[in-house]
Amino acid sequence: MAELQVPTADAPLLSDFDVLTIGAGISGINTAYHLQTEFPGTSYAILEARDSIGGTWDFFRYPGLRSDSDMVTFGFPWSPWTSDQRTGTGSQIVAYIRKAAEAQGIDKNIRFNHKVLAADWSTPTKAWTVTAVNGAGETRTFRSRFLVLGTGYYDYENALEADIPGLRTFGGQVIHTQFWPEDFDYTGKDIVVIGSGATAVTLIPVIAEKAKSVTMLQRSPTYMVSPPARMGPESGLSRLLLRLLPTAMGHWYRRMRSALFSSFLYAFCIAFPTRARASILKATAAQLPGDIPVDPHFNPQYMPWEQRMCVCPGGDFFAALRSGRARVVTDRIAEVTATEIRLASKGSQPLRPDVIVTATGLRLKFAGGVALSVDSEVVDPTTRYVWRGCMVEGVPNLAFVMGYINTSWTLATDVFGRVLTRVMRLTASRGATSVTPRLRDRDRKPGQLRDLPVFALTSTFMKKANESFPRAGGGIWDHRRSYLTDELHSRFGDVKSGLYFE
Repeated sequence: MAELQVPTADAPLLSDFDVLTIGAGISGINTAYHLQTEFPGTSYAILEARDSIGGTWDFFRYPGLRSDSDMVTFGFPWSPWTSDQRTGTGSQIVAYIRKAAEAQGIDKNIRFNHKVLAADWSTPTKAWTVTAVNGAGETRTFRSRFLVLGTGYYDYENALEADIPGLRTFGGQVIHTQFWPEDFDYTGKDIVVIGSGATAVTLIPVIAEKAKSVTMLQRSPTYMVSPPARMGPESGLSRLLLRLLPTAMGHWYRRMRSALFSSFLYAFCIAFPTRARASILKATAAQLPGDIPVDPHFNPQYMPWEQRMCVCPGGDFFAALRSGRARVVTDRIAEVTATEIRLASKGSQPLRPDVIVTATGLRLKFAGGVALSVDSEVVDPTTRYVWRGCMVEGVPNLAFVMGYINTSWTLATDVFGRVLTRVMRLTASRGATSVTPRLRDRDRKPGQLRDLPVFALTSTFMKKANESFPRAGGGIWDHRRSYLTDELHSRFGDVKSGLYFE
């Protein structure tokens, strides 16, 4: 990499790096691995606001937290998940990420308790100046040639608050799953969980074990699928292949097989929604106790994958219903009073919980709230188009990691890592020090760029998120939609179109 020139900064300059990554979760750790192996000699550091590796999996602490995709694809390809457990709990995932980072020496490049506030690109110096605050409240300035946003897409500071009439008047405890109290004891309590998404479905089976009662109160139902809790035995062909292939190739085979299977299921749901819906509802009915009907509680008014599906490994959610420890109520909330939740349907009985848990969705935020600027001019990402799902139009040497809506987040970080290092090598080979995505003249012609949703789902929190991320216009100016297509492109596709090198 070309030598950095020293810019003027108000805060003391600590270090120069070729690459600075913000965030030490799945995205940040996997990016570091790609830099080390695919562009050796690159100096880098990871700035992490918290005091631990793990990102989302260390931040969220509600009971039952687990991955919603299988760990074969959610784990790193360079550090395979070896347990036969299909999904990992939050604590297991944090331990796994930490062990993988330590094995590769990545942990030595993490600077914990460094919350990044702003990043400014300087055209004269061809470098980013990054301003952070450390655990002691001191301002620290770093500088790098490339900046990677491995911040995920959740807003850690602000939850997505649902409009629930009278909630503030409730006399018992109200908990949002994003801010679950560490010492909260729910033993023997009557609990109402408002929401029917992935958070509610993972939370309820766990708290039902100790609570007096748990009621999932939903405005509308969600599709739920129940894969086995553990990986099944390999087929004869798979056993033969795994025996013949080297260990690394065997792990690759299992990973790609799982990715292909999930991609096939998603494609089937999109191509044959009526058949997919019938199949899911039939499987759901078979798991329900006799006193809980599919309609209205598990009969969504939309087709599969118009919203995200909920995964119940081993059918644990349905087991909680069959045990009688949990139940489901489908209705709208008319009002919450000091002692009860009154429902909108005529003749419905009010709910009288000790605790209300709101699991009504999360607020999404681009770049973790970092203020971005170019030559001190503020960059509003929502007015810019995204280049191949990882760079922002008009912003030099900036890349961000964004996962898929329909498969494992980690698959997206692999695609990202390869594209990033290919772009960096291409930049270096041209003797350039900066690379910027720019709209071409033909892109600006009427009808060339479409106005696509960033997240093609109808969930309320996903619709809101579309207002906070770089725009999607189709073609090279789009977010990632298909892992298999993106995987091939990351290895063999064009990474020059739309980029300008200086």
